[in-house]
Amino acid sequence: MAHSDPQELSVAPRGPLTGSLQVPGDKSISHRALMFSALAVGESRITGLLEGEDVLATAAALRAMGADIERTGAGAWRVNGVGVGGLLQPATALEMGNSGTSTRLLMGLVASHPITATFTGDASLSARPMGRVIEPLSQMGAAFTASPGGRLPLMLRGISPAVPITYTLPVASAQVKSAVLLAGLNTPGITRVVEPVATRDHSERMLRGFGAELTIEDDPAGRIIAIHGEAELRPQTITVPGDPSSAAFWLVAASIVPGSDLVVRNVGLNVTRTGLIAALRLMGADITEQDRREVGGEPVADLHVRHAPLTAIEVPPELAPSMIDEYPVLFVAAAFAAGRTVARGAHELRVKESDRIAAMAAALTACGVACEEYEDGLAITGTGGEAIPGGARVASLLDHRIAMSMTVAGLHATRPVVIDDIAPVATSYPAFYKTLDDVSEEA
Repeated sequence: MAHSDPQELSVAPRGPLTGSLQVPGDKSISHRALMFSALAVGESRITGLLEGEDVLATAAALRAMGADIERTGAGAWRVNGVGVGGLLQPATALEMGNSGTSTRLLMGLVASHPITATFTGDASLSARPMGRVIEPLSQMGAAFTASPGGRLPLMLRGISPAVPITYTLPVASAQVKSAVLLAGLNTPGITRVVEPVATRDHSERMLRGFGAELTIEDDPAGRIIAIHGEAELRPQTITVPGDPSSAAFWLVAASIVPGSDLVVRNVGLNVTRTGLIAALRLMGADITEQDRREVGGEPVADLHVRHAPLTAIEVPPELAPSMIDEYPVLFVAAAFAAGRTVARGAHELRVKESDRIAAMAAALTACGVACEEYEDGLAITGTGGEAIPGGARVASLLDHRIAMSMTVAGLHATRPVVIDDIAPVATSYPAFYKTLDDVSEEA
C-alpha cells in the first residue's frame, strides 16, 4: 500500500476555530476490532471503524489469511471469522503500508499458527525495528528471517502448538504486549505478560468482551496479564469510540489560536490514553468533559476546549505511556506556552514512523522556536501565547503525526509554515484537512 505522490501544503493563520467536529474512530481499537472479529466463529459487526490506510492494511491482511471482511457503509463493517487457530497461509506477502500496529499485532497472530507470512511495508515502516516483537515470539517457537536490524521485509514461520511464556516487557509498549497476548490465544496453557508500566489496555478489554479467559493482577513487578490459550472467541457488535490521538490536534489548536471555542465529540477517554489532556490541563488549558458515557466498554465524552493562555511545565514522566503518540503535538503546545517546558520520558519516539524527537526539534527550530533535544524528549521555550515566527519549509518524514502537528503550529505563525508532504495523514485521519476547513475560516 504505497502513499500517493507528495502533497506540499502551506499553512497560514485562519482565525479562531469554532463549532463542533467528530474525530475518526480510534485507530488502536479499530485494528483490534478487525483482528479479534477475524478470530471469532460467526459474524461480527463493527461501526465507527477508522477507514485510514493503516486499518485498511489490517483488513487486507486478514482477508489474505481467510477472514471474510466486507464494508457495508461509512465506518460500518461485517466480519465472518475463521476461529482461533483457523488462519490460512497467505498466497502473497502481507503489505503493511506505514502501519507498525498492524505489523506487530499480526506477527503475534501468525506466530502461533502453522503458516508462513512475509511482511512488507513502505520506506518509513521498513526503517522501524521489529526486534522487540521478534524476541518474545521467538521464545514461543516462531522463526524469523528479517532484514538487517530486525526490519522489514520479514518472513515469519509460525508454529502450532506454540510454547506459553511469561514475558516481562523491557520497555512500555502496548504493541509488544498485544502481540504476545495474541500469540497466546492459540497456545496451549497460560501465556503471561508482565508490564512494569501500564500501557493502553484496549486488547485486554476487547479480548474479555470476545470471551477470552484473561486475568490481570497487580504485583510488585507490575501488572501481570495472563491469557488462557486455545480460546474460542464469540462474535460481537462493536462501536468504535473517537480516537483521542486524533482529538489531540484539535485540543492543542483550539488552545493556542486566540478566540477558539470548539467541541470535539465522542472522544474515547480510556485512562491509558488521556495523558495529553492531563498535561494540557497542567499547562492551563480550558478543556471540559460533557456527556460522559460508556460505548463498547470504553469511556467516552464530548470535549469542550476554549483558547487559554498556557504556562510551561515539567511534564510528569509517568504520563508518557498514556500520551506517547501525542508528544509531537504537545511539543507544539509548549511552543506557545509562557516559559520553558520540559517533556521527557519518551524514548519510544525515536523508533516511531520517524524519529519524532529529532523531527519535531528540526521543524520547530526552523520555525523560530528554541528547542533543546534530549535522548528521551525536548525542552521548548515558548512564546507566551504570541505567534511563532514560522516562515520555514519543514519535513514530515512520511509521518502523519509530524504533518498534522506542524499544521497546528502554522495556525498561529507570523509567516506561513510549508509542510513538504501531507499525504501520510491519510494513514490515520483522511478527513483532517477538510475538517480544518469546516471549523475555521481563511484569515
